[in-house]
Amino acid sequence: MLRVGLTGSLGSGKSTAAKLFAAHGAQVLHSDAIGRELMAPGQAVYAEIIAHFGNSVVLPDGRLDRPGLARLAFAEGRVDELNAIIHPAVIGHQRELIEDIARRNPAAVVMVESALIIEAVHGDGADWQRRFDRLILVTAPEEVKIARFVRRCVGDTKATDEQIAEFEEEARRRLARQMPDEQKMALCDYVLTNDGAVTELEWQVDQLWPILRIAAR
Repeated sequence: MLRVGLTGSLGSGKSTAAKLFAAHGAQVLHSDAIGRELMAPGQAVYAEIIAHFGNSVVLPDGRLDRPGLARLAFAEGRVDELNAIIHPAVIGHQRELIEDIARRNPAAVVMVESALIIEAVHGDGADWQRRFDRLILVTAPEEVKIARFVRRCVGDTKATDEQIAEFEEEARRRLARQMPDEQKMALCDYVLTNDGAVTELEWQVDQLWPILRIAAR
């Protein structure tokens, strides 16, 4: 089995790369999806977040106000407090899932998609070199990342210039908290450049996949 970390900052397109690898047969674990699962009502992480941040982060239906929680964390500089609760639980669950996949398919390529593989410092997060056999970075110019973030936030609605400016500022604030790609490149085994058409990224994934498959044997 080969344990692969797939990382990239906000707007880099790592989720798109993950889908392309999955189409080849990679067993992809999405950290954000795992985090959402662990933040659901009834979960230990849910209770710990409320105990730490208060009932203001709870919606009337009992679910966590995840956008509001994110705004609170980033705007008030409390990201590390939130990550200290979520990251150890997510990483622990990832380990369990990877072990289960290894039992069922010893030759699998298991890929963990996460923005903060290198930056994580809580729990076993700082020991990412032992958690992964290979690390892939998806990169793009900062303005491209910001534009992608804005498009994701706007969706199908018509945003005002003021709203777009707010989204752009939010993107820059989040990117500022992440390690620059130039530093990550020195730590990663492979770099995928995602600054153009999806077909260009697809070609890079197609070239890398056979290498990963051989390494997994």
